[in-house]
Amino acid sequence: MTGLLTEAEGDPVAIENAQAKGEFLFVCEHASNRMPESLGTLGLSKEALESHVAWDPGALAVSRLLCEKLDGTLIHQRFSRLAYDCNRPPESDAAMPVLSEVYDVPGNRSMSAAERRSRVEEIYLPFHEAVTRAVADRKAAGRRPVLVTMHSFTPIYFGKPRTVELGILHDADGRLADGMLAAAAIGEAGYDVRRNEPYGPADGVTHSLIEYGIRFGVPNVMIEIRNDLIRDKIGQRVMADYLAGLLAKSVAALPAH
Repeated sequence: MTGLLTEAEGDPVAIENAQAKGEFLFVCEHASNRMPESLGTLGLSKEALESHVAWDPGALAVSRLLCEKLDGTLIHQRFSRLAYDCNRPPESDAAMPVLSEVYDVPGNRSMSAAERRSRVEEIYLPFHEAVTRAVADRKAAGRRPVLVTMHSFTPIYFGKPRTVELGILHDADGRLADGMLAAAAIGEAGYDVRRNEPYGPADGVTHSLIEYGIRFGVPNVMIEIRNDLIRDKIGQRVMADYLAGLLAKSVAALPAH
């Protein structure tokens, strides 16, 4: 260890309901806006650290509800995406961004090679190893894991409103996304649901899908929820109920493994 995290801060990755019997493995890379004490605020204001640039508001709450409904396992990151974005590989500039939307991140601008390496070793690698192990162990036990990465996005980006409410994202493997979109098309929830919006593979957001889903040949999908829909417990439960239905129908439509 290089001393980025203290013993008191605990593990950078949390695993909930590890002994779940269901197929679903939920991953929430941007679950927290907590900053390692050694990094301070990275030079950011309280407003910035509470905004979507530091985390995905509501994503962890919806993930936990989905785990309850579908008896899934949840793996989530315990520190801010600004310290290290676990949905990006170490070589990506976006892994430790110097600019996030309109916010400059001063504490990420002058890192030494050793400082960058400590963030990779103490935040990304434990997360990467935890998800990899969870997928591999299920496959070794003859179980089919279904990987679902959970995110939320801001309603206004660079000053422009977004009308899409729910994004169903995929990379080369669209099996699960296709099923969810088909189920959404015949539903009556009234959400504006779109494929690969407001982001898609070209934006570099499918690292986790590739690394833990496609690489292992398991069904995978990334869910993006507009965060104004999940600001409170009622909205979170309504969204979790809706997503649980889409996921269950999509998995049921997959060929037997």
